[in-house]
Amino acid sequence: MLRGGKAKIYWSRLGAWCLSFGASYFDFGAFSVNLHTSLNIMDMASRREFLESLMVLTSGMMLPWQAQGNPDLHNGSSDRWGPVLPKRKLATTGIEVTMLGAGGYHIGWTTEKDAQQVIETAIEQGIRFFDSAYSYGDGQSERRYGKYLIPKYRDEVFIMSKSTATDYAGARKELEESLRRYQVDQLDLWQIHALSSPEDTDNRIKNGVLRLAEEAIKEGKTRFVGFTGHASPYAHLRMIEQAGSSGLFSTLQMPINLVDAASEHSFARLVIPKALDAGLGLLAMKTLADGRFFGTKMMEAKTVWETPNPVVPTHASIEDAIHFAFSMPISTLITGAENVSFLKEKVNLAKSFMTLGEKDRSQLIETLAPFDKDGKVEYYKTV
Repeated sequence: MLRGGKAKIYWSRLGAWCLSFGASYFDFGAFSVNLHTSLNIMDMASRREFLESLMVLTSGMMLPWQAQGNPDLHNGSSDRWGPVLPKRKLATTGIEVTMLGAGGYHIGWTTEKDAQQVIETAIEQGIRFFDSAYSYGDGQSERRYGKYLIPKYRDEVFIMSKSTATDYAGARKELEESLRRYQVDQLDLWQIHALSSPEDTDNRIKNGVLRLAEEAIKEGKTRFVGFTGHASPYAHLRMIEQAGSSGLFSTLQMPINLVDAASEHSFARLVIPKALDAGLGLLAMKTLADGRFFGTKMMEAKTVWETPNPVVPTHASIEDAIHFAFSMPISTLITGAENVSFLKEKVNLAKSFMTLGEKDRSQLIETLAPFDKDGKVEYYKTV
């Protein structure tokens, strides 16, 4: 975290940056930002300055940390299952969530044994945020949570699901089925999933998906609603433009990683300021670009990605990649882990982020720009 003289320098830079780009206000108490600028025309130096400014906001989201000299590495928070990972504020909801969340996609496709072990280990390691979606593993992800997570741990965990339905009837059906699979009456968070373009956003609004979201809250089927997407930052910007001030949404989920930060169509640079201005809690995903930061990606014993020039470790360390995401003003980082080993690695990186000194990783963005240009690492983007 930023401390002492360095913090003062960053605050000063932030104020200067706001003035230079015509920002009308910053409300740090609510993590609000109103930025009137076209960020996609920034040169690399300005991009670095912008990212440094975002890093300042992160320190205000963290709850007090007391790990110095504490071998348990926790912030004093614990429940009946043991120490809990450090928590961050979920925007203006009044809720606090662990800075690391367990991704549900991998829970859906890995083996039954590994899925159970990952869930149990996540609890043991202090994770209390669990992600899933109606479509993950053809429902297997939610069913496994309903079998291994909910019966024992429901009172201590924050659970969410998502729906790719594009109309009211489909969204209603998927929400009800998600509740049934989870074996709960209420989710903590339900998100409109995988917005792909401004047109897709407009169509879902027109077809009643937001109306279903409003009803879901009123009916007590979810506490909060949000939206997600990884294809285009402009889909997110359209949703914020259309409904960001309505008070309906509490969260926004999107890719945040070093390669994205180098992009002309960067989620981090284009969406974060508007999301904070709308009071939305940011959920980070694809912080390692769905495994394509590495030389090889395996899925169900098959090689699905291979490159002789990987981002990690050739150009950056995994610590650089994960800590970069944690340095952004996110509420939680959702990590996919199909086995206990991968999960523990991310837990250790979350802990080390809290105990190691601040490191400037903005210089890495310049060296990773070519990975954005070829489009193979962030293959899920359509812009």
